[in-house]
Amino acid sequence: MLLHGTGGNERDLIPLGRELDPNAALLSPRGKVLEKGMPRFFRRLAEGVFDLEDLRKRTHELADFVLSAADYYKIDIKHIVAVGYSNGANIAASILLLRPEMLSAAILFRAMVPLVPETKPNLSSKRIWIGAGSHDPIVPASNTKELAELLRSAGADVTIRFFQSGHELTSNDVDLAREWLTKSVD
Repeated sequence: MLLHGTGGNERDLIPLGRELDPNAALLSPRGKVLEKGMPRFFRRLAEGVFDLEDLRKRTHELADFVLSAADYYKIDIKHIVAVGYSNGANIAASILLLRPEMLSAAILFRAMVPLVPETKPNLSSKRIWIGAGSHDPIVPASNTKELAELLRSAGADVTIRFFQSGHELTSNDVDLAREWLTKSVD
């Protein structure tokens, strides 16, 4: 499942999905929220400040859509890997925290803590790869580390990599995420 960043659309991450796994079936929804005309998966009140009520609502809405699509396309949800960038990575992290049964694994590029759930999920069977930029002006390294610890404290196997970059996705991100994905599928 490919989840674009702010201002992206359902086509943006298709090449990335093919690069990560050329044989994967791809599901790539468009965020339904508009911010100044740019699609997003959930509302925010300011940069880095999320509308938590909307985030919860949109997380469940997206998870329900994935269930419907999986049923329609005959996709086993036990094999769904979320690949998200920025806003898409944040809603993927939210799915892990609120609806963990929806994903087998996740690749989160430039993610931050979306929310802290009231009840800690059991993520003991989940593998998560996080790619972060050491010089990211949007996602502080401390927030990325906090997300990794939140996921680990719920039992997830988390790999986190920092790159000498900002918020942009790099070829190093993609190469290491592909290596990790190949190992996690074996």
